[in-house]
This record gives sequence, structure tokens and C-alpha cells, in this order.
Amino acid sequence: MEMLLSTKGITICLFFFVLSLAAAIEIPLSVSQLPTITEQSHTQVAYPFDEDFTIKCEARGNPHPTFNWTKDGKPFDLLSDPRIVTSNNSGTFVIQNRGIINNFQGKYRCFASNVLGTAMSEEIELIVPSVPKFPKEKIEPLDVEHGDSVILHCNPPKGIPPLHIYWMNIDLQHIPQDERVSMSLKGDLYFANVEENDSRSDYCCFAAFPRLRTIVQKMPMTLKVSRLKHANDSGSPNAAVTKANFIKERKPKLLIPPESAGSSSSVTVIKGGVLLLECIAEGLPTPHLSWVKVTGNMPKEEPETENFGKILKIDQVSAADEGTYQCTASNPMGRARHEFHVHVEEPPQWLKKPEGGVYSVGTNLVLLCEAIGNPEPSIQWKLNGMPIDSRAFRGRISTREISLTNLQLQDSAVFQCEATNKHGTILASANVNVLNIAPLILTSDGENYATVVGYSAFLHCDIFASPAADVRWTKDDSIEPLSTFRYELNKNGTLEIKDTKKEDSGSYACWAANSVGKRAITANLDIRDATKLVVTPKNPRVLKSHSILLKCQAEYDSHLKHSFKLSWRKDGDELPVNSTEGGRMILDRDTLFISSVLLEDQGVYTCVGSTSLDSATAESRLIVLDVPDPPEELQLSENQNRSVRLSWRAGSSHNSPVNESIIEFEENRWEPGRWQELTRIPGDDTTALLSLAPYVNYQFRVVSVNAVGRSQPSKPSLRYSTPPAAPDKNPENIRVEASEPNEMVMKWEPLKPVERNGPGLEYKVSWRQQGVRTDWNEETVKKHSLTVRNTPTFVPYEIKVQAVNNLGAGPEPNVTIGYSGEDFPDAAPSGVSVDVVNSTLVKVFWFGIPRDRVRGHLRGYKVSWWKTKSLLDGKRHHPEKHFLTFVGDRNYGMIPGLDPFSEFRLTVLAYNSRGDGPESSPMVFETPEGVPEQPRFLRILNFDKDSVTLSWGLPRKANGHLTGYILQYQIINETHEVGPVSEVSITNRSTLSWRLSGLSPSTRYKFYVKACTAKGCGKPVTEEGLTVAQGTYAGIYDGISTQGWFIGLMCAIALLTLLLLTICFVRRNKGGKYSVKEKEDLHPDPEAQSIKDEIFGEYSDSDEKPLKGSLQSLNGDIKATESADSLVDYGEGEHGMFNEDGSFIGAYAGSKEKGSVESTGSSTATFPLHA
Repeated sequence: MEMLLSTKGITICLFFFVLSLAAAIEIPLSVSQLPTITEQSHTQVAYPFDEDFTIKCEARGNPHPTFNWTKDGKPFDLLSDPRIVTSNNSGTFVIQNRGIINNFQGKYRCFASNVLGTAMSEEIELIVPSVPKFPKEKIEPLDVEHGDSVILHCNPPKGIPPLHIYWMNIDLQHIPQDERVSMSLKGDLYFANVEENDSRSDYCCFAAFPRLRTIVQKMPMTLKVSRLKHANDSGSPNAAVTKANFIKERKPKLLIPPESAGSSSSVTVIKGGVLLLECIAEGLPTPHLSWVKVTGNMPKEEPETENFGKILKIDQVSAADEGTYQCTASNPMGRARHEFHVHVEEPPQWLKKPEGGVYSVGTNLVLLCEAIGNPEPSIQWKLNGMPIDSRAFRGRISTREISLTNLQLQDSAVFQCEATNKHGTILASANVNVLNIAPLILTSDGENYATVVGYSAFLHCDIFASPAADVRWTKDDSIEPLSTFRYELNKNGTLEIKDTKKEDSGSYACWAANSVGKRAITANLDIRDATKLVVTPKNPRVLKSHSILLKCQAEYDSHLKHSFKLSWRKDGDELPVNSTEGGRMILDRDTLFISSVLLEDQGVYTCVGSTSLDSATAESRLIVLDVPDPPEELQLSENQNRSVRLSWRAGSSHNSPVNESIIEFEENRWEPGRWQELTRIPGDDTTALLSLAPYVNYQFRVVSVNAVGRSQPSKPSLRYSTPPAAPDKNPENIRVEASEPNEMVMKWEPLKPVERNGPGLEYKVSWRQQGVRTDWNEETVKKHSLTVRNTPTFVPYEIKVQAVNNLGAGPEPNVTIGYSGEDFPDAAPSGVSVDVVNSTLVKVFWFGIPRDRVRGHLRGYKVSWWKTKSLLDGKRHHPEKHFLTFVGDRNYGMIPGLDPFSEFRLTVLAYNSRGDGPESSPMVFETPEGVPEQPRFLRILNFDKDSVTLSWGLPRKANGHLTGYILQYQIINETHEVGPVSEVSITNRSTLSWRLSGLSPSTRYKFYVKACTAKGCGKPVTEEGLTVAQGTYAGIYDGISTQGWFIGLMCAIALLTLLLLTICFVRRNKGGKYSVKEKEDLHPDPEAQSIKDEIFGEYSDSDEKPLKGSLQSLNGDIKATESADSLVDYGEGEHGMFNEDGSFIGAYAGSKEKGSVESTGSSTATFPLHA
């Protein structure tokens, strides 16, 4: 058996300990002993609605006691009435509620006796209440005059308290009570003086007895109030009424206490009870009641008054409340007083109670009995329930003490001490058991105990012995008592092993011996590993609204795994296992997940792990970070014209210190409602001296900043206005803008509203032509621009702008140089020449125009060109202009993207901010031949086992005179390995088909065809196909290419494809757009490639893009080409951006050639094999 052990041990020595157990251990029932009352009833009420009433008396002893009862001090036979039911071996009896049971009322006492003595219970009072009833009586009506005092008596019947009395009418409406009409503690209704509206015939007194569940009603009473009952017949009726009322006015007279009691009376109250003093007075006008304490001071807490000041109430009465209290009833006619002499008494209370115990033969006995009370209680000693006869008693007896020497076995007895005064009786019993027995070990032999390392182990050895036994413990086979500092023997025989270790496991023996005999038992102890917990993460810091997962890692002894439990607590309060707060907090055994963390989630989270032997805790403090709370209590001080000190109280930083405060302002003159940043205060300072601008009605607020973010703004401060002043600064960014040649528009940035410094802001503008000695022209304006007309074209001016308001002018302004309006350049560049670089690129040179002919700021030059005809067919072209812009003062530029073997014309012009100048005379130049584009298609017309017939189309653009075609082919397979390339040169440029022979059967080939000019060959068009195998079915496919239907189908497809290509070509070239990258791919001119590498080196295009533009073959698809980005898309602004030598920046380049044969836009034709 494993038993839960507790309390960490401290090192204390164990030595051989002598144990005195006289009063420490209850006497085992197996040992002969005196009777002891273990349970009894107290005052009991026999309610009429109960079926029976139980009077309890139980006792223990050896031999088992017998029971006797007394009633009102006389023997009471439980068998005297058949309604009494008794129990065997018990003093308890039950009275059945049948018939009249009033004769059972009385005070009972139980006596439990055996051969050794008699125990006596306290008195048990049984109250048999009668059913309360008002007597049937005829109550005469009361006929009184207006102003008389009246008492309506209730005289409630007797019953079990509490008693509640109510005065109501026949409709059960309460009779209103006030200072004039009130009810006394006894239940009578008092009228200090009656009024006519007090007349009624249904004054009813109701008495309620809650414990009896009874309410009884007195017969209704009638009260008649008249004004003229004693008035004489002389004079007018009103005079008689007035005279009667005057006679009725009288000073107060006390009705409670009555005058017959004298001017003072005595009141006795029980300590701890409630003191109620009552004064009720009659008189006209209605008297007012007040209370004072004549001797001593009133209680520290003002006494409570009830019933409109007529009752003084003091709860929990103490001796300090004793003294004389006076009530005073007063009205304008006089006063009446009464004094209450309050005496505080108390029932008996024990100072010392006699205490029994177990005594050895030959020892001495002293029993003490002292009690206090007011009046002082009397003390009576009893022996076995009977008064002690001092003459026959061998010991000494006095009021407060009994003593016996040299106790013997026959001295065993029950001594009772009873203290009595008029307020009650208390009883104390002392069992004196004189025994002479060998030790009895009450703990079972062979108990198994377990604890964990580091805890204390408690091995029990409960002993009863008389005389007292000597106790010692041994371990395993040793006979020597345990004596190290870690062992401690407690008074009850328990061995405590502190700070246990694994080696403490083993078998232990407890030995007990006295002069009569000795006993021993064994106990086994196991030491388990302690439970250990770790919570991760340790003390995390989490942003508000983020999530956190706490994990509790546990180690515990494997023997305790079935009893191991985990729970979580927050700030000491256990968290429920089910998810809480709408699923935000989820507990899953060893994990605690909190989503959308709130500020109130901050705290110490404790993981509690417990087994049947120990428990362990590990905690982690969750720190929630959030933006600071808004600052509060903004105050302004140190008020100056240009400064004020702002102070505030920082809000909570929410675990992230404030590192900056942002002070914002709002002014209600220029931009009301718009908050602007004024300054920033580093650190956590809460005050700042603010520099202010004149003529601003400020309002400030503060935003606190920490590592998490910005707080909400504080509430605004009070407004603070600064006086106006002259401007501190002048406008900035002064510039000249003009749209016409003979005008000058001067503009500047206006001052901000907070920079105006005062009312009436204007701008004083001064200007004069630079280099001309003349006076300044001046004009004052309110807006932030000024236009001056009739100025010479593009002449420099000195310009000044100064801020002015009603209080003065700003500082002396700086001079800015600006030019009057520009006009178009009036001269064209000269000496235009063209240097042809390659078939698609030329370099243009020109001489710039003179500076005075620019008539403005030179922005750059524009080169325009257009194609006039093709040199291949001599066909004229509709002139479609293209242009490039070259920024700055330069004299050359590169023109890329030209068509090869064509004639062009070119012009150059200068431009400024106003616009373009005249163009130069057209310059004619020609581009040389280039390589042709890819053939339009490549088809396999016929495949045999060792030959194939190929057909191809003309190139889209020849770019020169075709010289023939190059046909290449090579073997390919599924692993992408390729064989050597074979080549056939076709010198007849009119040849558009070719039959290849000598091919291997059942082999896949790839074919390439490219067109050539004197400049070189272009990119190839490709196709793949599979030769057929030898077999009997080869003839099915023979001669298909010579069939008429097949040739017609091919011609129709070719015509349709040609039509589509023509439409695409026209749309691509419409608008003069050129795909620079594509054109270079189509013209891989070695010369162009070298120039490109030299001039356009800054651009790189690493993406290999397939050639766009092939027709759909018989068994595959070839992608069609579309125009790429046009030349105009790469210009500066809407034209193009070039570097200093006229090349594109990041736009114009070509991909490097990767081999002599390259597949671009190819398709594959697959042919069936012959069986």
C-alpha cells in the first residue's frame, strides 16, 4: 500500500525517546474504560406538525454502558408510556406524537453507567408548545375626542419565539405608523394623539409564530374620534372647536415606561445579546423622542434607533454598554424623561475545565474547575453523576479543585463539575482511567509506505500503554536504534525520515515496551523518483493579438504513471480543462494555447504535476506587449510669446518602454481639425519646451511610441494662442515659367499657414534684367505668382520675393536668376552625314545650331527617317516617319532597326522647352544586303524506306538577292542524342523542293532548310520524320505525293497560309514599329553581331526565345511570329531613351548564336512503319 507523504525534511537527530501517551491517544475500545457521552440532544421543541420527537444520548465505554434518565431531577422510566420507543444499547428514545403530549415537557438528563463509573449528559429541555389562540371576547368600541391619547391592546397569546405582530385592517392593509402612531415591543398600538381620520372599525392585531407555522388574529376593534363630544352649547361651533383644541394641547407624558414606574427603572441584559430600551409618550403636539447616556460614553458606533426613535437598540452588548440611559420626550408644551439603569450580566463560562486521562497505578491526580459569570456561578462537583460526599471521599475536595494521591485501579471514575447562575448551567466531565496494561500497537503490522526522493517519510506506530511505553525503531536486520540526524521520533510513535534518499528503502521495525510487557511491528518503505516539470518557453514576451503555446515537459517515476495528472493555473487560479473564453484558450493535457492574446492574459502560468506521492510545479510568466496607453493630464506652463512647456502623465507602457513621444498640434485659424507633427521627444520624458510660431491658436496632443508601435493620441490640451509678429522667412523654390515668348511668369512656394506670423500676408516681388543697371521693378501680390509681359525673349532676370504682413516685412530675400519666355529654335542643324555600320544600323552626324539661334534652353536633337524604296525589287514605299530623340547638346546618334537592302531619307532638328525647330535638308542613304529570314515552311512530301522528298517556302524577307539554300539533316533518337549533320548546298535559288536518298530505314531524322544571300544564310526552318521499314505493306504509301488530290490539297493549304501571313505582316508593319530583337534574330549578320557587341554591350538578354513564325505542317504545329516592342517604346518620354552614342539603354540586343544548326519553331511528322 502506498500512502501519501508530505513536507520536505530538515535534518534533526533521532535519539532513544521515552513516550508519554496518557492524554495523546484515545483509549482503544478493547481496553476497559469509563463511559463517555459521545452524542446528546440539546433544547428541543415538540412541534405539533412533527410525527415524533427524538431525544438523543449515546455513549462509549468498556464494558458497554447502560442508560438511565431523569426528568426534572426525578427518575424517568422509558417504559412508562407506550408512545416512547427505545433502542438497544442506546440511550436515545423517540416520543411519538399521538394524543396529548404536554406531560412530556420538562428537563431531561441522561446517565451512562458501567462497572467503572457513570457519565452524565447536560440537561436536555423538551418544550411542548400549545397552539396559540386569541381568546374570544367582545371588544367595546372606543369613543374619544380629537387630540386624546389612545392605546389599542393586542395581548398576543404565548408561543415559541420569535413572535411577529402586525396591525392591519380587514383588507390586510398595514395601519400606517409614524411618530404619532406606533406599536410597542409588546404589540400594543399607541396613539400620542388621535385625529378624526383615525376613526375606523377594523383595527386588527395579527400574531405570527414562524416556528409554529401559525398566524392568529384578534377580533377587530373600533375607534371613533369626535371633535365636539364635550363642547358646551354657547357660542359658535368654530369657537367651540378652537377652544376644545386649545384645552387638549399638553406637554408629553410617558406611557412606556408608565408614570407608575417612577422616573427610573433597572434593565438587565445578557452579555453578547441585544439591548432594547423603549419610550413611548403621548401629548399634543406629537412629542419627539431623543436618547442620551447619562453615565459613561455612548458606544463608539452610534446606537441604532427604531420605531421612529422610540426604541434604542445595541447589538452584541458588552460590559462597556453598562450605565444609565435617558430618554426625553419633548414638544412645545414641555418635556418628560425616564432613566434606564442597564446592568450587563452573563451566564457561566469556563476558565479551567477538569481534564481526565489515563493514569498509571501509584500516580497522583489533580482536577481543576473554574468558571466566571455575572452573577458569579456556584460550583458543584459530582462523582459518577452523584454529588460527592466529602466525608466518604478519600481525596481532597474544594470549590475549584479535587486531588487524589497514589491512584489505584478502583479509583477509576467520571468526575463532573457543574457551574450554575441564574442565566444557565454548564457541565464538564473528566474521565479518570487508572490502567496497568502492556503496550498495544494500534498500527497494523507489515504496512507498506512510499515517498519520493527529497521528501519526508512517515512510518506510523500508534501505541497505547499504561504505564507509558518506551519506543524505538530499527532498520532491516539491525538491532541498534536509528540515531542519525535525519531521523526523528514524534510523540505519537511515528518515525519521520527527513530528506529521503534511495538507500532509505527497506524494512523497519517499531519496538514498544513498559513494565508490564512489550510489542513490535514492521513497516516497509519504498523511495520513488521525484516529479520534475519544465515549462517552455520561459517568460515569453508576446505581442497583443498574437498567439502563444506553452508546453509542460514532465519527468516522473514509472511506478506512478497511472496516478500522474497535469493541470494549469493562472495567477494561482486553476484553469478549466475545456477551452475557455470562446475557444481563445485551449488546454490539451501538457500544452496551453492562447490565441489572440489580450492584455488581461498577462500573468504567471503554472503547470502543476501530481502523483499519488508528490507534486511539482513549474511556471512561466507571460508578458504581453502592446502599444502604450495614451498619455493623460496634459498641462501647459512657462507661457512665452514663442514657447510654452507641455507636461503630461505617461500611460501604461505595456511592458515595452516608451522610447519616443510625438507632440502634435492643431490650429483652428487656417486648417482646423488637421493635426500636424510639431516635434519628437526621445526617451521617456514627460515634459517638453515647445517652440511656437506667432499668430497661431494652438492645441496640443501627445502620442507615445514604444517598440511595438504608436499609442492612440492623448486628449487635446487647452488652447494656447501666440501673438502676431513679422514673417521670419521668405518664400522658397522661386522659379520662372512661361508659355509665351514675350512674357515671364514668376512662381514660388507660398508660406505655410503657421509661417505667416500674422494677418495680412502678401508677397513683395522685385525684378530687373541681369547685367543692366536699372532700378528694381516691384509689385506686391497676395497670390504666389506674378506674370510680367512684353519682355525680350529668353533674357536672364534677377528676382526677389519677400514676405510681408501687417506687422512688418520678413528678412532680406535672396536673388534668384530666371529667364523670360522661350521661342522655337529658328535654325536647323547643318553638315548632316550618315555612316552605315551594318545592314540594320547607321550612325548619324550633324553640326549643332548656334546658341543664339536656340532661343531657349537646348533640350536636345531629334533624328527623323523614313524608307523610300526596297533595293531588291525597286518598289517605292509610302513615307512613314520614325524618330529618335537625343537629349542634350550632342552631334551624333545611332539609328537601329533599319530594313536591310533599302533606301532611306533622314533629317535632324533641334528642340527646346518651347518646341521643335526647323528640320535639316533630307539626307539619302542606303543599307546593304543582309541575311534572309527563315523560310516560311518546311514539309515532308514523301517518305520511303531510304529516301524523302522535302518542300519549303520562300523566306518572309529575302533582305537581298537569294543565292540558294542550305539543306541539312541528322539522325535523332528518343534520348535526344543526335548524329552528325549532313549538308546539301542548293545553288539554284528557284528550287523549293529536294529529294534526299541514302537514308536508313526506320530511323528518325531532323531536317533543316535555310535561305542564303551574298551576306550569308539566315535561320533554318526544321521538321522531323521517320523513315518506313521494309515490308509487304510499303506499297500502300508509295506514290501518294504524285496523286492529284494530294497536290491540290497542299496548294490550297499553301494559298491560305500565304494569305494569313500577308495580313499579319501588314498589321505588324503598320505604324512603323520594329521588333528590334526579332529582326536581329532574322538577320544574323556577322558584321552586325560584332557592332552590337561593341556598341550595345550594356544590354544582355539571356532568355532564348523561340523564333515566332512557321506554318502548320501536315502532322504538327509551327508557331506564328508577331511584332515585338516597337522602336518608339524605348525612347525618352514618348520617343526613346538612348545613351550618348545613340544606342538603346537596356532595350536593343540580340541573342548569341548557339550553333550552325538550330531548331526554331519546328514540328514533327511521324509516318507509319511497314510491317
